[in-house]
Amino acid sequence: MKLINKSKLLAAVCIADLLLLGSLIHTVRGEMPAHVSADEGSWVREGGDTLDRAKGLEGKCVALTFDDGPNEDCTEKLLDGLKERNVRATFFLMGQNIEGNEEIVKRMKAEGHLIGNHSYSHVQLTKAGSDAVCQAVDRTSRMIEEITGERPQYMRPPYGDWNEELECRVGMTTVLWSVDSLDWKLRNTNRVVKRVLKDVEDGDIILMHDIFPTSVEAALEIVDTLTKRGYTFVTVDELLID
Repeated sequence: MKLINKSKLLAAVCIADLLLLGSLIHTVRGEMPAHVSADEGSWVREGGDTLDRAKGLEGKCVALTFDDGPNEDCTEKLLDGLKERNVRATFFLMGQNIEGNEEIVKRMKAEGHLIGNHSYSHVQLTKAGSDAVCQAVDRTSRMIEEITGERPQYMRPPYGDWNEELECRVGMTTVLWSVDSLDWKLRNTNRVVKRVLKDVEDGDIILMHDIFPTSVEAALEIVDTLTKRGYTFVTVDELLID
């Protein structure tokens, strides 16, 4: 696995053709194939270049990521469970769900979780127009910054739907995933757990959603099982090489 130094890519120009990333491996929510996916081992992109999944961390590491929150009930329960287990995760927040849940966002930050941008509402960004997308993403970033004091650097587009123009204009590191739990579709704790545990490997980014009770239950069971298997849970930025 080739390791790419993140600092050397900060000034990269968006010249890579996303169509060269290979065939679609996963889709988001099962509703449609993503315009932008990634070949195995290329789940984080910055400035049009691919950042490989890092293998430089000690031991076996995975990143748990949660989309679509915060949710008043589910996210709070998830944060309780993660805190009990001393596990940090990455949360990609929707701007429209931040409103009224600012205290949850503050708690995420205080407890060491990484907060990313999932746009303002769950629309297919490649069909929304680049100006509208930039405004929606910026609005959400500003909301997060006002609450936490830090502007998010990481973006997960809804449906994984992205293109080179948006990537360049938004100027954030795009994070996809390598294991899709399909928790939104299965809505069954045992089936979600089995699906993730069957596929997970060292360095994976696991996609889940913190808006369903079954997802919370599954996530905590996944944490317990993988911890027994010797895995450490890290945030997405810790999978990159600084």
